[in-house]
Amino acid sequence: MTGPTSTSWPSLRVSDWTDTRDTLHMWTQIVGKIRMAHTPLLNHWWQVTLYVSPRGLTTSSIPHRTGAFEIEFDFVDHQLRVRSSNGGVQTLALRPMAVAEFYAQVLGLLAGLGIEAPIRPHPNEVDPAIPFAEDHVHNSYDGEAATLFWRQLLQANRVMGEFRSHFVGKVSPVHFFWGGMDLACTRFSGRSAPPHPGGVPNCGDWVMVEGYSRELSSCGFWPGGGEEGAFYSYAYPAPEGFAEQPAGPEGAFYSNDFQQFLFPYEAARAAPDPDRAVAEFLRTTYEAAADLAKWDRAALEDNPFRWK
Repeated sequence: MTGPTSTSWPSLRVSDWTDTRDTLHMWTQIVGKIRMAHTPLLNHWWQVTLYVSPRGLTTSSIPHRTGAFEIEFDFVDHQLRVRSSNGGVQTLALRPMAVAEFYAQVLGLLAGLGIEAPIRPHPNEVDPAIPFAEDHVHNSYDGEAATLFWRQLLQANRVMGEFRSHFVGKVSPVHFFWGGMDLACTRFSGRSAPPHPGGVPNCGDWVMVEGYSRELSSCGFWPGGGEEGAFYSYAYPAPEGFAEQPAGPEGAFYSNDFQQFLFPYEAARAAPDPDRAVAEFLRTTYEAAADLAKWDRAALEDNPFRWK
């Protein structure tokens, strides 16, 4: 493992924590599905996501009967913490354990607080999709790696949040989708999009139709696509000529394999000003999508400092 946890833009090679990443992916799916079970549908599945918190990843407040509860991955003290509006708190130490054990333990924590968890108990967007209660394959947890990943997310969340502030049209929060294990933010033109063709492993095509029902430009960060993860940007539907557009800064490129622009995290981290480098990538790829598709940018964008 490289890079101290105090580094603002820490180094974390994907190959150094693949087993932990894949286990944590399954754990976040379990927690995300619990949020989904208790929260009414919002457009594009915005109700299912997790959010970067000062200590890890959280569901935020989940409605339950006349109260609420929250589940948080604490990657500082390495605990899963469930807090209820009735004052109850349950915790689980994050340590190497199989997904099956984590699943049983989480159900037990919720039961101790009187909370039901009627979820579909197997993962989405992966193949094979081992049912949670039977998954003894994914059983790794490197606490240092989990902390470094969270610190990567802290930086991505901050820079993407600033990018989001320049858009006054319909735009998603900066949120963590546990299906693909990525932090994402999506801007919308206001126009409808053709039905998405689907084809995502172990995920109903209707799920993708809802997610991509409006024309969009989406960006994010995920622990793949580069030696230390990558920032990405794509459009749906992709306007003609999108893949050929120039994208900054140096190191950014269009991936035919992923059908999107990528900017490896290690290139951002090594830049003289990582914030500026990532912001340039997000801006240039969005502008390529919006200009080619003739978005009404004057109506959709504004200066976030306009009242200063």
